[in-house]
Amino acid sequence: SNSDSPSAGFSPRGGGGRGGFGGGGGRGGFGGGGGGGGFGGRGRGGDRGGRGGFRGGRGGFGGGGEEKLHLSSTAVELYPYTVSLLFTCSGVFICRGKEDALVTKNMVTGESVYGEKRISVDEGESKIEYRAWNPFRSKLAAAILGGVDQIHIKPGAKVMYLGAASGTTVSHVSDIVGPDGLVYAVEFSHRSGRDLLNVAKKRTNIIPIIEDARHPHKYRMLVGMVDVIFADVAQPDQTRIVALNAHNFLKNGGHFVISIKANCIDSTAAPEAVFASEVKKMSAENMKPQEQLTLEPYERDHAVVVGIYRSAPLITQHVLLLYRCAAVVLKGFHTMVHIRGGRYGLKIISQFHGIS
Repeated sequence: SNSDSPSAGFSPRGGGGRGGFGGGGGRGGFGGGGGGGGFGGRGRGGDRGGRGGFRGGRGGFGGGGEEKLHLSSTAVELYPYTVSLLFTCSGVFICRGKEDALVTKNMVTGESVYGEKRISVDEGESKIEYRAWNPFRSKLAAAILGGVDQIHIKPGAKVMYLGAASGTTVSHVSDIVGPDGLVYAVEFSHRSGRDLLNVAKKRTNIIPIIEDARHPHKYRMLVGMVDVIFADVAQPDQTRIVALNAHNFLKNGGHFVISIKANCIDSTAAPEAVFASEVKKMSAENMKPQEQLTLEPYERDHAVVVGIYRSAPLITQHVLLLYRCAAVVLKGFHTMVHIRGGRYGLKIISQFHGIS
């Protein structure tokens, strides 16, 4: 097939219309009045506050500091976040109350990671704590709210996270995969790595790796085979970096989720051209893109590409014919077959006679 054409089932998306939870337009806040709404209200921020949160700063629901809400199950409703009729993002929820929020179930009750709001919900005699997930501080959260069909990260999954930084998004991935899953968090910066190590001290399912993701052989003894690779490395050769790690650690049929920042790859080209170029590079590495969407309004000139690695090929008629020929041989016959003009002689050895 023509390598310049999109792969079957691949659907680049962007622009408007996929909406969040009830905005009047745009790709989505939770309930803004249109445009590029944040969680609630107009513009990029939340109600009466900066870039991200509910009434304050960049960080959680409101205010820059840690704050906790105690709510009864009648005061707040928690729904699994359903992206489409075919897919439920296990482990990610929408908290519907006075203000809506994307949340994950806190694996370490009583602890915030980056000053985010914690919501304690009474469920019978027990309490379950959730953490608000801010899409202005997490590319993965932005992709979920943007309407991505699948992130392939679910309870029990083994995830490799390239470009873990201080552990903000890593902590939410840790919540999603739960105690039965693992997150291999790779970060090159020693400064960010110190924060990542502190997060990992309280979360037993995070394995921090302070190494350059360009050299996966340096940590090959620490990492097992994984189900998903998420990458947010913002480097000109990021597709090559992801491919190197996929060849070493990603299962056949596993998935990848790559965040692409156009300016970090080629600041002179149009973002759409950069995204198309990266998708073509992925295809050359046995990484089949299945979905693409932009991260507006949360990030400018960013896209996320989701795909599958080394998907199992369909069994062709020629392969089936070879299987039939092999069966004939094992029954003790000598046969000659012609495939695409090639002649193969299959001769049985006497001791195999009669084997079915």
